[in-house]
Amino acid sequence: MQKIFKNLFILFISLFLFAGGQLLLSQNNDDKKYVVTCIGFYNVENLFDTINDPEVRDDDFTPEGDNRWNTEKYLEKLENLAEVIDKMGEELTPHGPAVLGLSEVENEDVLKDLAAQERIRDRNYQVVHYHSPDPRGMDVALMYQPKYFEVTSTKPVPTELEREDGSTFRTRDQLLVSGKLLGEPMHFIVLHWPSRRGGEKRSRPLRIGAAEVARGIVDSLKANDPDAKVIVMGDFNDDPVDISVKEYMKAKGDKNKLEKGDMYNPFVDFHAKGIGTLAWRDSWNLFDMLLLTQPFLDDDKSSWRYHRAEVFNRPFLRQPSGRFKGYPYRSYGGGVYLGGYSDHFPVYVFLIKEL
Repeated sequence: MQKIFKNLFILFISLFLFAGGQLLLSQNNDDKKYVVTCIGFYNVENLFDTINDPEVRDDDFTPEGDNRWNTEKYLEKLENLAEVIDKMGEELTPHGPAVLGLSEVENEDVLKDLAAQERIRDRNYQVVHYHSPDPRGMDVALMYQPKYFEVTSTKPVPTELEREDGSTFRTRDQLLVSGKLLGEPMHFIVLHWPSRRGGEKRSRPLRIGAAEVARGIVDSLKANDPDAKVIVMGDFNDDPVDISVKEYMKAKGDKNKLEKGDMYNPFVDFHAKGIGTLAWRDSWNLFDMLLLTQPFLDDDKSSWRYHRAEVFNRPFLRQPSGRFKGYPYRSYGGGVYLGGYSDHFPVYVFLIKEL
């Protein structure tokens, strides 16, 4: 019994060893060491600057607009978001996400302003962003710490969809970023699929169309490298059990029942337990996810493997009182400035590898 406690003590002590800011784990029985990293996604809810851009519909987020969006509010929003990023994954990676996908950002400048916030400034986050055709100017983007992730290529993938009347329109691009995570090749796809405006059933074909585009990117990467490690992250505007995710993305939640070509969705279990990332009319949805290709589940301990997933829903991110107590603590509610964070909770996964 004393030997067991001694081994546990050594294991717990090893949790405080670090490797370049990413936590280093050591197992006492064979003295093997494992490094852990965090990959996250966050819908930051309307991260707009205060400048009126004539190319997009951002009038509400100007000092003269309905939201009276001014410098004070903008700076508070940045500070709040930086607090969230600072704390994401801190239980295993004290230096936060190595790679972080984002949605609902207006432009590259707001990303740079976010990365420059005091709480996360020392992480030297770099950004990947392209303007997409969204009429409100809400794009997807990627932030990454260059000491962990080296970008080798980036590409916005157009997403053209068909309406009920047969006409076509181009929605938000899906962002493909390829690179090396501590030397190992990896691909990230960041997306924000069409909303459920007009009803879930009526808008479903739009998300199916977006899923076909995203799945096409994955299949193209796998055609070049069958063992490609790809993470698809974003606001899907659908739950893990919806057809766009489950059937068209081929993303399943049971590791033992994955067929060839399937992706692994670690957020299926969260959804089954009633855990969501956003709330609407007293019900929860889990629209924010990270999907992983099967090589992340391989037994090769010398390469990056999936460790575990989290919905980051700590109390400080929840509405503290009122009718919507417990909902995500957002910036605006009912047209009233609340000074919160976002109407979505962030999500992330931990990856682990043997050194």
